[in-house]
Amino acid sequence: MASKKTGIPPIDIGIPEKDRKKIAVGLSRLLADSYTLYLMTHNFHWNVTGPQFNSLHAMFMAQYSEQWTALDLIAERIRALGYPAPGTYKEFVKLASIQEVEGVPKADDMVRHLVVAQEATARTARSLFPVVDAANDQPTADVLTQRIDVHEKTAWMLRSLLED
Repeated sequence: MASKKTGIPPIDIGIPEKDRKKIAVGLSRLLADSYTLYLMTHNFHWNVTGPQFNSLHAMFMAQYSEQWTALDLIAERIRALGYPAPGTYKEFVKLASIQEVEGVPKADDMVRHLVVAQEATARTARSLFPVVDAANDQPTADVLTQRIDVHEKTAWMLRSLLED
């Protein structure tokens, strides 16, 4: 039945409101981690120096470009569930599990920071699966699966750069 005030029908996508809210909260945490990772990667792209400059500069650009697209997918899923997506630095800092990096680290340290941040983002996505599975929310499960795959693969590739 439509709201008498607005005439807008309530959301009825087969997921109860309480589950939609839990999922939106979890996706907001994923969005915050993803945005923090995006910003870190872009920062490192701008500021990397040293013998690995060309390869890291290009790699970081490919990574932050992919992350930028993912931000929209995550935010739009939150909106489809009926909740506002966080969109300020203040909200992201509060929600993110990733700490910002101060200063300009050396190239190898940039890679180390990104490995940790990629893995943290994968963990955040994975932690939401029990709620998503219980709610039978396949679209969100699809987003999570895609994000976990990208973050785990990227962490592996970055980690490989640190091996002798």
